Amino acid sequence: MSGRGAGYDRHITVFSPEGRLYQVEYAFKAISNAGVTSLGVRGKDCAVVITQRKVPDKLLDPKTVSSLFALSPKIGCVMTGLIPDARSQVQRAQMEAAEWRYKFGYDIPPDMLAKRVANINQVYTQQAAMRPLGVSMILIGYDDERGPQLFKCDPAGYFIGYKATTAGAKHQEALNLLEKKLKKNFDLNQNETLELAINTLSSVLSLDFKPADLEIGIVTKENPRFVQLTESDIEAHLNRIIENSD
Repeated sequence: MSGRGAGYDRHITVFSPEGRLYQVEYAFKAISNAGVTSLGVRGKDCAVVITQRKVPDKLLDPKTVSSLFALSPKIGCVMTGLIPDARSQVQRAQMEAAEWRYKFGYDIPPDMLAKRVANINQVYTQQAAMRPLGVSMILIGYDDERGPQLFKCDPAGYFIGYKATTAGAKHQEALNLLEKKLKKNFDLNQNETLELAINTLSSVLSLDFKPADLEIGIVTKENPRFVQLTESDIEAHLNRIIENSD
């Protein structure tokens, strides 16, 4: 870095003269540079998260490589960015969900868990002894009163609810495509929501996916528990997409 901004990227807590926190911006770059694209879509009675499964080495056991995590029985997430940071954030979110259940006697609502994770992230931007986590959390859950929920938490400590959102490499292209496809119809059923998510990821990355290349998590009205789809389930959806395109 040169010019006026030089030196202001050394500390998390120091603003540059332009009013920027460079370390927080670098955390966002770390998410994009991870080379994985993830997205979440909310339908009429379900919410879906989807991401690429990338196994970096042939000697690794593919079953142990995952970006999907259950935070509570009814809430799950997809993490995009640095996996060690992701595991740390997931562990904290699981602890917060368990503590809420212990204190209040019922499962934490998705919006309250997203808010808690975002608040913790925001504190990381204030203290020089910590660094922001280079990871983005797309969180889904089924709320008994509000129906399917979809939230995204970022390293700056910002969280908000979405109808559809993306994270990672090519996230802007994926957002633009989702905006076009969802302009006409937001009330998608379960199959339509899954197919939209798979089609968007496939179009943006220009790839034809095999079942082993994808990870998909879902919550529905019929089954509000967070479920990760098996390879045979994913294959059935991929075959349906091929049939519909013919």
